[in-house]
Amino acid sequence: METETRVSSRAVVKRNWAILPSEGIPESVLPEWSATAARILTAPAMGAAFVEYLLELAAGGGTKQGLAEGIEAFFYVLEGRAKLELAGKTHELSPGGYAYLTPGSKFAISASGGATRLLWLKKRYEPAKGHAPSDRIGNERDVKGEPFMEIQDLLLKKLLPDTPNYDLAVNIFTFPTGFSLPVTETHVMEHGLYVLQGQGDYYLGGTWSEVKAGDFIWMGPYCPQDFIATGPESARYIYYKNVNRDVEL
Repeated sequence: METETRVSSRAVVKRNWAILPSEGIPESVLPEWSATAARILTAPAMGAAFVEYLLELAAGGGTKQGLAEGIEAFFYVLEGRAKLELAGKTHELSPGGYAYLTPGSKFAISASGGATRLLWLKKRYEPAKGHAPSDRIGNERDVKGEPFMEIQDLLLKKLLPDTPNYDLAVNIFTFPTGFSLPVTETHVMEHGLYVLQGQGDYYLGGTWSEVKAGDFIWMGPYCPQDFIATGPESARYIYYKNVNRDVEL
């Protein structure tokens, strides 16, 4: 007689938040990408107003394409090296490297050398009269961390300028063990968050849940949220939020 085996999961999906360990998200193939395994972390089907992917490029894998009209994008290199061709220039992106692409950009990106892992975010740009974004290329190591709410040990790196030219922010937060957000936040912005390092407990919609490196979190508008780092090393995560725009009625 066979013994019944039940597989457990830390995945949680609610009306306005979700925690998704990457091992539970099956690989997919994207038509314009070669030698690339794609995991769709969040999408409008979940309730998000953006889409975010975890891409694993084999050596030489990648894409050459154009963003749809009005669609902007952001890449972040987790592992390996990527070659980005954008606006007639070639950029080498190492771990921590990132690129913001203006709406409708034509680009090519590929793994240069060995296998490469990327985060890729796309959303519809919200125009603002008198303001326009420009392409941004950089690496997080060159971005100075700023104390959050005057707490010197909580460091926030802002990868994009905080100006009305941009309708999104992408930040990296570092929490030493035992440190938490000083307030439980509740706001109109939504988040796409990927845990880069360490572990901790995330408070979402009235529930505390354990998260660790490799987990993805979606937070919808007005989802109460908080975090405390609990592991032996500092916790780090990168997150997106929509900012700098009035509310459309």
